[in-house]
Amino acid sequence: MGAAPYGHRPRLLSLRTTFAVSFATITAVVTVLVGGLSYNAAARLVRVDQESVFEGAVQDLRAEVRRQRLTPDDFTSSAPGHDIVRPARTDVQILGPGGAVLDPARPRLPVTDADRRTAGADPAGRVVQHDDVGVGRDVFRVGTVSLGGGRGAVQVAQEFSDTEDLLRALQQRTLLLMAAVVLAAGLFGWWLARRITRRLVVLTSAAEKVARTRRLGVQVPVTGPDEVGRLGRAFDLMLGRLAQSEEDQRRLVQDAGHELRTPLTSLRTNISLLRRIDELPPGAREELVADLGQEARELTDLVNELVELAAGQAEGEPAQPVDLARIARDVAALARRRTGREIGVRACGETTADGRPALLTRAISNLVENAAKFDPGGTGPIEVAVAGPAVRGTVRVEVLDRGPGIGDADLNRVFDRFYRTADARSRPGSGLGLSIVREVALAHGGAPFARRRDGGGSVIGFTLGAVPADDETEPTGDDGPGYGHEGGDAGRA
Repeated sequence: MGAAPYGHRPRLLSLRTTFAVSFATITAVVTVLVGGLSYNAAARLVRVDQESVFEGAVQDLRAEVRRQRLTPDDFTSSAPGHDIVRPARTDVQILGPGGAVLDPARPRLPVTDADRRTAGADPAGRVVQHDDVGVGRDVFRVGTVSLGGGRGAVQVAQEFSDTEDLLRALQQRTLLLMAAVVLAAGLFGWWLARRITRRLVVLTSAAEKVARTRRLGVQVPVTGPDEVGRLGRAFDLMLGRLAQSEEDQRRLVQDAGHELRTPLTSLRTNISLLRRIDELPPGAREELVADLGQEARELTDLVNELVELAAGQAEGEPAQPVDLARIARDVAALARRRTGREIGVRACGETTADGRPALLTRAISNLVENAAKFDPGGTGPIEVAVAGPAVRGTVRVEVLDRGPGIGDADLNRVFDRFYRTADARSRPGSGLGLSIVREVALAHGGAPFARRRDGGGSVIGFTLGAVPADDETEPTGDDGPGYGHEGGDAGRA
């Protein structure tokens, strides 16, 4: 059989019910243990106390008849001093010679053969004891003490059925009290579980709503300083990040679709011309083939950059200590071979920081390629400057060129995806290079910046680490504050 469809799975006990049942169960176990032990201890104390009273009365009577010569008349209810052998919670029955009852107890006690023999015994203080003498519905403990000389005996009786009745009443009350405690514990546990899980229920409802509607813009009204509050804030933050990621992907798809239409349309046009290539003059054929190759390269570059953006900027690459000055020198050497331009690198301070080498290499390469692309015929060198933590506590990388510069209206948009200035639209490129620089900077806790360079050209770069609020407007000048020169006079490749 297959798995039950969503929404039709067997309903398990809720956390609230589990918590309440567990609380009641633990309370019941503790209550039963404490109540049972308390009852047993109390019953044992009562029984021991009653038995000690009975034993004391028998022993006092035995000592009395041994000490002096007594007759049954001395123990009748009318005789003075008879209360000596009638302690609390006991009764007395007087037996004459041969075991005849002279003064019955209330109720009258049965007389056994052993009692008759004791009444006719010659020595005084002889004792015979019965522990379970039934009289009607009552049970007695009876001790028979001989008076000696065959004069008779005295029976001391103690009813312990009333003690057992008392203990049974105590037991019933204990059970009722335990049941009340367990019931109260269950109700309190349910209330406490409801109070504790109320915010979890809200959080669960929000998660189920997200799963049902697939809408990430759901507010999670869970607050508090405890673990549930932290979970609610983390869940709310997670939904916000997912919503932002979904929006970024949606914009990326829309922008990519828009940007891909132009090269694809041009390709379709040129491909349609290939069907009549035999009709074209040789010069037009070469131009058509060259256009196809250029468009294929631009489309390949655009797709590669889109894939890089969609892949989340290689977030799986582990962070490690990276020397940005060394990366800048490697990038400059490669760019010299590609473009034939003079590219200098200068660094100051400690330029090592924690980062992802591939991403940082890509960001610096994009900056250098951007500078070379927009200043193709420039005679001045392209400069890469790296400043260590001495500059406002951050590692700063910037590329300076002497190109046409960036207009004031474009400074705040050059890092947007697919954005290209009016002068750049006639040049090759996808408009994603500086956007990747921004993504890399943000992934490393920094920010990109761009400004116009004094004397013409642009300064574009990024920072790693904490970013001061005025980093994007701070003037640097051609040489930057305190830069030393390192490879600044490198020649052409």
